[in-house]
Amino acid sequence: MIYSKIIATGSYLPQKVLTNADLEKMVDTTDEWIVSRSGIKERRIAASGEKTSDMAYNAALDAINSVNLDRTCIDLIIVATSSADMIFPSTACLLQARLGLVHIPAFDLQAACTGFVYAMATADSYIKSKMAKTVLVVGADGVSRFIDYTDRNTCVLFGDGAGAVILQASDEYGIIANEIHADGSGEKSLYSNGHIYNGKICGIPYIKMDGQAVYKMAVKNLATVATNILTKNGYSANQVDWLVPHQANLRIIEATAQHLSIPMNKVVVTVDKHGNTSAASVPLALDCAIKDKRIKRGDLIMLEGVGAGFTWGASLIRY
Repeated sequence: MIYSKIIATGSYLPQKVLTNADLEKMVDTTDEWIVSRSGIKERRIAASGEKTSDMAYNAALDAINSVNLDRTCIDLIIVATSSADMIFPSTACLLQARLGLVHIPAFDLQAACTGFVYAMATADSYIKSKMAKTVLVVGADGVSRFIDYTDRNTCVLFGDGAGAVILQASDEYGIIANEIHADGSGEKSLYSNGHIYNGKICGIPYIKMDGQAVYKMAVKNLATVATNILTKNGYSANQVDWLVPHQANLRIIEATAQHLSIPMNKVVVTVDKHGNTSAASVPLALDCAIKDKRIKRGDLIMLEGVGAGFTWGASLIRY
């Protein structure tokens, strides 16, 4: 049996820190209001001219250098992002060129905040079908470029960053199972529909969100997909060493953990420092917990993502 094993992780956060105190000067809000509704205290914002591909490149290098990997063994690059540098070429192709990895396949995957979980499932399929042996999976988003900083319901939630994972074919346990879903009827609850048509910008180039609808959908679907993937593979929630969820909102994270009867001391939380970094949030949280040695080799990990579409999914992994 071939498994996709995590051999390295990496991350990158922009230098600029945007605190709740900073936002108090920009929009009608308070630190107390933001923390009570989201758990977020600060977030990182990409510098002027800093692109999604730049953040992806730095996260990828961090992962590669963490294990002194010969980068030429990478034979596939997948970048999960909703904020590509341009319509085309893909961010993955730009990353491939900067890494000097010519001729290997590289593509972007867009599933909003669930993008990284979708990308992990895709990379796992490539490895198990023997179409790839070593895959660089990156979640990177510069969400701040389409935030309306006069809308207090959205501008307090999002930040920028990138996280990376390198998967390699192994006969040891790695990714045990993936489960991904989508429901396009959720289009109007969370969207950014700005686009170019006949040389003009059409639609709304900012994120718009129905917070209550997103909350209800997220908690229900995250709890259900986690229960499904555990049951189908003969595990119970109390066997999970670490839950690494999408970092959208602390209340969503806490409610999901409660539904699964997983205590919060087994949940990786970075939303207070990072905000919602979209496709980057899960790999950023994973890398943080690996680097501070909370997550250890042999631990059973559940990754979860949920986002616009609606999309949602989970990966059960033996690290």
